This record gives sequence, structure tokens and C-alpha cells, in this order.
Amino acid sequence: VQLQASGGGLVQAGGSLRLSCAASGDTFSSYVMGWFRQAPGKEREFVARIMWSLGVTYYADSVRGRFTISRDNARNTMYLQMNSLKAEDTAAYYCAASRYISGRYDRTQEYGYWGQGTQVTVSS
Repeated sequence: VQLQASGGGLVQAGGSLRLSCAASGDTFSSYVMGWFRQAPGKEREFVARIMWSLGVTYYADSVRGRFTISRDNARNTMYLQMNSLKAEDTAAYYCAASRYISGRYDRTQEYGYWGQGTQVTVSS
């Protein structure tokens, strides 16, 4: 499985960005896919995840109501629409994937495949 994240950039506080994660190498109907982020000097933290087949989503409290995770089955691509961005959202954002077994999938150790990071910088 290969994951390719893109879409990061520099944006002012209150602005929006959309991240993409293109997936290849398997059929993803039994997968869960997620977004994590890591700021300098901090641990990688969960942002959001989606169960590929059912589209069921789950968000970290810090982004719920501002971020939306989605996927396009035909394009094998996952998205993270980020609105009302804050300076504290500044981080490298990583997409991740795993075959779904059970659990909430909000921990890094639950994911076996990772894309490279894409940097999001929010200026205040």
C-alpha cells in the first residue's frame, strides 16, 4: 500500500485548506484511513479517520466542527477539508491506513501504512 499526501501550504488564520491522500496498492473497502498531525517537539496526534466502505467518521475534539474527512471511492483518494484554521493547527499532516479489525483507530499504533507528511502552516 502506498499513500501520497498533498495539499499543504501557508494560510492565514480563519482560512481553509484541503488535503488529499491518494492511495494505491490494494482495494480499500475493508480499510480504515486517517489523518494525523505532528507539530515540532510534539507527538503525532490523531485528527480524523474514516471507514472506507461505510464512510463512518470520527474526529478529535480539537477539530470537530471545523474539519471534514471524506473519500472518493472512484479515485481511491481521501480528503481533509480544513476550515476556520487556527495557528495551533500548524503541523505536518500525515495520512495513514490499516485493514479494519476493531477499535476506534485514533492511535498511531493502529495503522500500518503511512504517507509522507504535508506541511500546514497557519499564520496568526
